[in-house]
Order: sequence, then C-alpha cells, then structure tokens
Amino acid sequence: MEGDYRENMGKTISERLVEWLVEQGVERIYGIAGDSLNPVLQAISREPRLRWVHVRHEETAAFAASADAQVSGRVAACCGSCGPGNLHLINGLYDAHRSGAPVFALASHIATTNIGTDYFQETHPTHFFAECTQFRELITCAEHVDQIMGAALRSAINVPGVGMVVLPGDAAAAEAAQADPVQPFSLHCAQLTPCEPEVAQLARLINRSARVTFLCGAGCRGAREEIIALARRVEAPIAYTLRAKEILEADNPLAVGMTGLIGWGDATRALHEAELVVLWGTDFPYRAFLPMHGHVVQVDNRAEALGRRVPICLGIHADVAPTARMLLPLVQQDRGDEFLARSLSRHGKQILRLQSSIRCVDEQAPIRPEYLTRMVSDYAEPDAIFTVDTGTPVIWASRYVQALLHRRIIGSFKHGSMACALAMAVGAKAAFPSRQVIAFCGDGGLSMLPGDMLTLLQERLAVKILVLNNSALDFVALEQELAGMPNMGTVLRCTDYAALARGMGLVASRVEYPPELPGAVRSWLSAQGPALLDVVVDCSALALPPDTTFIPSLDFAHHPLPQTDPGNELDPVRRSIVR
Repeated sequence: MEGDYRENMGKTISERLVEWLVEQGVERIYGIAGDSLNPVLQAISREPRLRWVHVRHEETAAFAASADAQVSGRVAACCGSCGPGNLHLINGLYDAHRSGAPVFALASHIATTNIGTDYFQETHPTHFFAECTQFRELITCAEHVDQIMGAALRSAINVPGVGMVVLPGDAAAAEAAQADPVQPFSLHCAQLTPCEPEVAQLARLINRSARVTFLCGAGCRGAREEIIALARRVEAPIAYTLRAKEILEADNPLAVGMTGLIGWGDATRALHEAELVVLWGTDFPYRAFLPMHGHVVQVDNRAEALGRRVPICLGIHADVAPTARMLLPLVQQDRGDEFLARSLSRHGKQILRLQSSIRCVDEQAPIRPEYLTRMVSDYAEPDAIFTVDTGTPVIWASRYVQALLHRRIIGSFKHGSMACALAMAVGAKAAFPSRQVIAFCGDGGLSMLPGDMLTLLQERLAVKILVLNNSALDFVALEQELAGMPNMGTVLRCTDYAALARGMGLVASRVEYPPELPGAVRSWLSAQGPALLDVVVDCSALALPPDTTFIPSLDFAHHPLPQTDPGNELDPVRRSIVR
C-alpha cells in the first residue's frame, strides 16, 4: 500500500504540510480518504483547528472548496488520492481557477521510487493540472516542503486562484526537516490606483457624451457605493453581469438588468444605444452583445483583459473603487436625464413582462419555474446563500432570485459546469453553518453527483436542495431546437428525487401542482437538517434572451426568436421538445 508509513519521533512531512495550512488560515479540507493520503489524514486528525470534510466524489471536494473560498474570502483546501482520486478534482479546480477563488489543492501521488515506471495508478499531476492552477509542484524531500508549501499558498491567496502541491505517499510519511514554526503571511494587498492623466481623459470622454452606460462585473466587489454615486452624477444606466448581480442589483435605482443570452431587462439596449460605454471590472466574453463602435472604456486590475473583447478607446489598469473615487469630482453634473429615463422606462416594462408568469397562475397547469423561483426567493432568509446549477436553473435564478444586499448567489458562472449547485452548497454551508444555504439544482445536474446528499447528512450540513424537475436537459434541448437539430439525448427518465432523498435519510417532499407549492416551500425551508424539495415544473417554459432585433451583428437579429408571452401554457418553439 502506497500510504504505509512508520511512526516518527519527529514531525512528518504531512504534519508540516498541515501546520502550513492552519497557520495560513485554512479551516477546512474537502476530500475522500485514500491509501496514499493516509499520512496526511493522520496529521489532520491530530490538528483540532483543521476540519476534514469527507465527500462522496472528489469533484464535489473541489467545487466545495471553491464555494467555501468565494463566500468566506479565505483560502480553502481540497485533496485527492493518487491517480484517479486527484483526477476527479480537475473540473472543480477549473471552476475555482477561473472564478479567482483562493484554493489550495493537494494531489497525492504514488511512491517516488515508482514514478516513471508505468506503475499502477501512475499519472503526472504537474502536467495535466497545468491549465487550471497558478502553481503546481512535486515535493520530493523533507528540505523541499517549506519552499513549495509557501509558494503554493502565496499563489492561491495573492493571485488569487489555485495553488497545488503534489505529494508522493512515501514522502508524506517521511520525517520532516528541522525548521522554525510556520508563521502566517503578512499580506497587505494595496489597491491598484490609476494614473491621474488617464482618469482625466476618462472624465473628458464622459463629459462630452450625452448617453453613457456602465457595464459592471465581479471586479466591482467592494466598489458598489462608488459606482452608484458616479452613475447618479453621470445619469448612466447600470447594466451588470451575472457575477455582479449580487453586488449591484439590490436597492439600486439605476440598475437595468443583465445582457447576454440569459440576460433580461434593458441592459442590452442601454449598452447599444449609448455614445460611451464604460466597462467596470468585467471581462464579459459574449462579444455579440457588446457595442463594437469603439467608444468603449475599460477599467480592470488585470491588464490582460483590457481590450480583449471589444475595441476600446481607453484602457485603465486599476481597481474599480479608487478609479471611481478619483473620477467623481471631475464629472460634470449639468447633463440631461432623458437617456437614463428612457432606459429605466423600458426596463420597467420588461420586468412587468417577466412577472406575468408569477402573477397569473393556473392552478390546474404545470408549475412554472419562474413562479417557483420567485416564491423560494420571497420565503428565503435575507442573507441566504444560493448555489445555482448551470442551465435553466441559472436563468431563472438570474431573473427571479432577489439579490438582497447580504445575499450571495454563486455558481459555475465562468466555467459553466453542470452539477455544481449541490457540491458548492457543501462548501458554503461548511463555511457558514448559521446561514441558510439553498441549492438550485436541475434534475440533470443533481443526477450527476447525487451521492453527496449523503455528505450533507454525515457532516450535518443543513442545506436545502431544490430540484427543478422537468425530466429534460432543458437548455441543451432549446439549443438543439434553435439550431434545427433533431432532439437527441436531452429527455431524461422521469425520476422521483424526493423518494431517492428519503431513501438516503433526508427530509424530502414532491410537489406537482401550484396549490401545493406555498406550504411545501415553507415546510422545506423550515425543516431541521438537510432537506430536498422535488418540484415537477413545466417543461414548456421558455427562457427568451433579450430583444436583439436592433443589433445587426447578431445572427438571429434577422431571424428573431419568438417574443411569446412567457405566461402561455405552451410556447411554440418548445412544442417539439415536450416529451
């Protein structure tokens, strides 16, 4: 067995590794026990400040660590045993890396004497994790530990992103070199301040533009008040990306929704009708929804993002908050508000249209996912954390979950992985046991990693799982329909997920008709411990993108999607998708 090791009088390399994690603020490490990890697990068992969270799949471990780090703002950790064990981490580590979540990953490895011999379970983690980690290196001897652990953790915390250590089983059990106690990093990450001439140039561009729109991304975290104050002075509508919904939607009278295929509101039109667009802390990738006229300014603390998506007339390499603060006194106030008023008026009409299926409910018809999502949002706690599966759950959440000031809404928004909601909920609840955590799961997503419902019971994580059950890979079916493809591989076997959850030991119920829903949602959210609500939703519900007929660059602008009433019982585009 790769993990066999002798008892040492001094510290082992595994104990030194654990000491590094604890001193740098890691409180939880997610993973599955495996033979090459045994020395590490023994070291964890001796350290009361580090909690081992045993999951059922290593992909869940990585997603959980990503969510833990995103909601807590602190570095989190995950691990996998040699070969197949750590290979399973890769999808969640891609998500953490692309989301900028500070995660430390430990990839256990076969014994050093067997590396390079085509041994059982041999892989080369430093090669295949190269694209989803900032740092990855193999520890080969006792004298190597402090250098590599320090580099991995600094990389994870400072960039932030994923720092990985590869540790052979025999090295993990070996005696560590004598060294001073690990000291916590003294990190003081100063804000990146813009140059005054650049800010003055941006002020001139704004002052001579009658129609200005802001598009704000995740880089606006910590700059909400500065952005809103500046937009008020500029009379600028504020559009935002999905990752910035939780930052800029709540109590924002200038918000006009999101753009992109899952967008809503007036964001897309406000961007395309503006004379000047300012991109604040966003690298929004969908170029077709961005103006290409060149009158675009981008402010971002990542220099590589400047001008990557659309032509820009000015790029400012700086953080959002200091740039907005420096800009505010330079912007003229004597401008009309006609552009903003038109955008807000159109936005209000779009909201009324979106609300049609939550205001008028046919008690005999299938449950609309819009109605369900808004009800859950209304009954949820003001500081609830929502984790969202990729696909139609993310569309309904982006439109109908209210992003109150203290709520968090996270998902695989940059990597786009299915099956992330339950896995992320594990990490979010472990990080904040006292906060309500709600996992918005599609039936396709939940069926990929259902075993980790057992993790919730074992770890006493009172996550509330919502299953939007339409027996279809709904978003894929819609893509195939719009592309004129035959419907293939998107119809799922009708499954009673409540029965499955009850068999595992969770509190669970199933709802099929609208009158049953309010009481079921209240009971589900108030249940003690983890609970699942399986809701059979209307598989004909159609999530249309924003009206794009005014954008010549979009292919479907000349063949517009049907602008049907979302409250209709059956939308035309979906008739052939229905089972």
